[in-house]
Amino acid sequence: MPLKYAPYKITVENYLQGEILADVKHELVEGEVYAMAGASKNHERIAGNVYRKIGNLLENSTCEPFASDLKVKVGNDFFYPDVMVVCEDKTENEYFTESPALIVEVLSGSTRRMDETTKKNAYQSIPSLQEYLLIEQDFVDVELCSRNDGWQSKHYFLGDEVRLESIALTLTVEDIYQRVVNEEMTAYWQAKENSEG
Repeated sequence: MPLKYAPYKITVENYLQGEILADVKHELVEGEVYAMAGASKNHERIAGNVYRKIGNLLENSTCEPFASDLKVKVGNDFFYPDVMVVCEDKTENEYFTESPALIVEVLSGSTRRMDETTKKNAYQSIPSLQEYLLIEQDFVDVELCSRNDGWQSKHYFLGDEVRLESIALTLTVEDIYQRVVNEEMTAYWQAKENSEG
């Protein structure tokens, strides 16, 4: 769980002003500020893999990918998604958007509960959001929640392809977990190497 930063509630204006000057990123949830912890190598590998694939696809598109330093505003709450895509940004603020089409979160033990509950509920209330992708880092599991499917979860594993309709991109689960070091991926790469060699 992210660390609660302040024992009292603050205003949106104070949060936004403080965030511009802060050395550490914070999320604002129901008036309470939560400090964001640093990410693991596997977390960054997964987020980087997804961001790179999306960025390559959208190079000449009106849709634009953003990494984890741009906030998304949902009501009076602010979150830092690991990756998001914005296709029509009507927000005039340079530090957040209110209109993502796709949001990606990489899960960890400390963030899983918030990503799967608080953030999921908040994100699904965004009118522009078409898909929410949650990716485990300690084992292979990719969960896709899509507006077109009534936000029902679909899970993908090694050997599967994940279709992101919001940006017309198909990712293999192998692409998502490229270079990730966990027990499942180590066994997968060893088996693949043995079958090829």
